[in-house]
Amino acid sequence: MEVFIHDNLPKLEQTAFGIGIFFLIIAGLFFLASKAKGRAQRPLALAIFFGPAAVLLIVGLIIPAIQTILFSFEDANSKSFVGLKNYLWIITNPEIHIVLRNTLLWIVLAPLVTAGLGLLLAIMLDRMKHESIAKSLIFMPMAISFVGASIIWKFVYQYAPPKQPQIGLLSTIVRAFGFEPSNWILITPLNSFLLMVIFVWVQTGFGMVILSAAIKGVPTDIIEASTLDGASGWRLFRGITFPMVKGTFIVVFATTVVTSLKLFDIVRTMTGGNFGTNVLSNEMYAQVFVQFDQGRGSALAVVLFLALMPVLLYNIRSLKEARKIS
Repeated sequence: MEVFIHDNLPKLEQTAFGIGIFFLIIAGLFFLASKAKGRAQRPLALAIFFGPAAVLLIVGLIIPAIQTILFSFEDANSKSFVGLKNYLWIITNPEIHIVLRNTLLWIVLAPLVTAGLGLLLAIMLDRMKHESIAKSLIFMPMAISFVGASIIWKFVYQYAPPKQPQIGLLSTIVRAFGFEPSNWILITPLNSFLLMVIFVWVQTGFGMVILSAAIKGVPTDIIEASTLDGASGWRLFRGITFPMVKGTFIVVFATTVVTSLKLFDIVRTMTGGNFGTNVLSNEMYAQVFVQFDQGRGSALAVVLFLALMPVLLYNIRSLKEARKIS
């Protein structure tokens, strides 16, 4: 322990010194702003509020992103330029094709089910008495990390060999109906869908709360007028409720897509990416920290970033259109 602290002491001192200088600069800007008058006040105010955020954005996001892109064109040790070799490996490797297929399933099915189930629950609980209790129970899994949720669901999917007592909830239910349970996590592609259930269980509460707030924002006079005109049930939902909350639904869906696309915890905890369940973020981790291949890991990170961009751009455009309408 003493050796570890001694070896890392210079780095700790450098980090502490850099943080001290950063806050010293901010304090100096605040002092200058308090003394400035006239035309100098506005530029200093912009420097104080925008400057530190810009520095942190550049140091924490832009520079690492540029370094990752450069590493993706280099070899495993980032010492020599290899061109598009890492990207060709992604295109031609059959195992990576499975990873990309699983990632596509995650970003299509998991967010769609999560947002749809959240909307359904929001509508069902909107007119319910003591709805706050039900919403709190449904939202409660959001307080659990993906790792914690995976450990809980490991007991649900637990399997014991034949003629032994089953402690897993799913295996117990299957046996109660007269069927013989299987080792669920080993069955492909069922295991990927079982992992998605964990994601949906955690994230549905988020979608329900956001969409419930949007539904409560729908003007009651519009709903009453539509009811008088004979609209009810599915017709009322299709013609009034969903169009009014469509923007919020898109935001929830896009947010869940981003979360599922960079998902790592569930796959790593449940299967480690084995048995045909691997996804892009877990493979990126494995290449960098298990295989020690900086080039391939960086190339996968770039692919992950490019996959996120259309979702983010669509979300930004939807928010701009919603602001224009409002």
